[in-house]
Amino acid sequence: MASHPPTNPHTANSHPTTAQQSPVAPTTADTEIRTLATPASLGTPDATNTPNAPDASGTPNTPDAPATPGKWLPLLATCLGTFLLLVYATIVTVALPSIAADLHAGFGPLQWVVDVYTLALAGLLLGMGSLGDSLGRKRLYVRGLAAFTAATLACGLAPDAQVLIAARAVQGVAGAAMFATLLPLIGLTYTGRDRAKAFAIWGAVAGAAGCAGNIAGGILTHFLSWQWIFYGAVPLCTATIVLSAKVLARDVTRPTHIDWPGIATFTLAALGITFGFIRGGEAGWSAPSTLLGFLAGAALLVAFVLVERSAARHPTHRPMLPLALFRNPAFNGMLLAACVYYLSGFGFLPVLSLWLQDGAGLSSLGTAFVITAQPAAFFATSALIGSALHRLPARWTLGGGSLIVGLGDLAFLVTAPGSSWPALLPGLVLTGVGAGLVSPVLPATAMSSAPPSHAGVAAAAANSARQLGLALGIALLGTVFHQSAPPPAPSPTAHAHALHAVFLLAATLALTGGLLSTHLLSRPDHPETRSPAS
Repeated sequence: MASHPPTNPHTANSHPTTAQQSPVAPTTADTEIRTLATPASLGTPDATNTPNAPDASGTPNTPDAPATPGKWLPLLATCLGTFLLLVYATIVTVALPSIAADLHAGFGPLQWVVDVYTLALAGLLLGMGSLGDSLGRKRLYVRGLAAFTAATLACGLAPDAQVLIAARAVQGVAGAAMFATLLPLIGLTYTGRDRAKAFAIWGAVAGAAGCAGNIAGGILTHFLSWQWIFYGAVPLCTATIVLSAKVLARDVTRPTHIDWPGIATFTLAALGITFGFIRGGEAGWSAPSTLLGFLAGAALLVAFVLVERSAARHPTHRPMLPLALFRNPAFNGMLLAACVYYLSGFGFLPVLSLWLQDGAGLSSLGTAFVITAQPAAFFATSALIGSALHRLPARWTLGGGSLIVGLGDLAFLVTAPGSSWPALLPGLVLTGVGAGLVSPVLPATAMSSAPPSHAGVAAAAANSARQLGLALGIALLGTVFHQSAPPPAPSPTAHAHALHAVFLLAATLALTGGLLSTHLLSRPDHPETRSPAS
């Protein structure tokens, strides 16, 4: 699960109140993530190359300031926070078998250890930007870091799976607060070429965090214990809090309406649907608890639509996600591609980690190095042709990338009862390449599919769709694997059959979603939502 860096820092500069994210297995920052911003900031044109145009903070976008001692300390503070946030989206993947053995956790709780972090990011990222406008981005970032530190320590001290899941949920909430403020804080601190350089460095750190998470998780679990994947970060978290409080610029707060009902209904709807998938694998699809989860999720999703409609009609309220955006086929195609490529490209990684260690007999360290083939392929694709992808139609990059992810899922079908890790490399490389085609252009496509006043919200919605797709992928694909190879000791044949079922479903979803998103992205924009830039 790799973290993916932004490839267009000037785009981030255009919308300084937005922030970037990434994934559970793939990190949560694989592309630029923009959170809800104030109306004035969402439509700000790119002023990077305009000498005295105002920037995010309302100050002139002057040439680079002279070099001063400590000039790059604010960037260091935000990069450290980014690294911590994205490492913990991936670091638990390789440690799952050790966690299961130590805490006597079943397959369902293990899914929640990964999924609850992603759900918190997906459900809260849209609203945290508005909260940052009201509280101040530095204040929210530092408070998020403090909560993240406490939750990380609690994860290491967890005596059972339930406490670990609760602590991971707090990590996700705190991570959403951090992610919603990272890029705006960089935009408030640097101007001109310094800002472009800062965004580029931030993106490189975000990309490295995904690979570091898998490898660090394998090393710490192999030589120490799974608890040290949490204990080891506490001193770095503490140092980051101290540095951030000292060097980050305090921004001006702007009291804004926060769509609490929208945030609550959206998050609880995602939680209910994901619970239904996970519970279905444990208790059966007709079990009362499974049906209750799906019904509650569906009801809350309807409530979310009603809440957003009501907020749109209110003269002083601002909906978390304007429903008018869904009238644009390109916006819907973008959301579909964001969801399916994450679901099908990374949702299987927890299952794959379990198979590599329990079925193929690899150590946690060996598993980490095998899985790293995927983020390495992603990073190489984005680095080599990322800039050229922006010149291609979105249906080729988003739709085509999703189709390549589907082909990568099909490549995993070569696994047989006697197979080991080399059989997985073609699939890992192909899914990494497909994701590397989608991620660099997703933010720009999201923003161009909406009018300028909603560009930031559209990009944040793309990130939420990606994270929600990952959470559902982990739940759905994990459930399929669990039912096909039930514990405690499935045979090699059952393991291979379970992997085939997982990857066949993932491939079907990726290929179907890729074709449909290609069709939607080929249709003209709805006249009410067409972006002037397009």
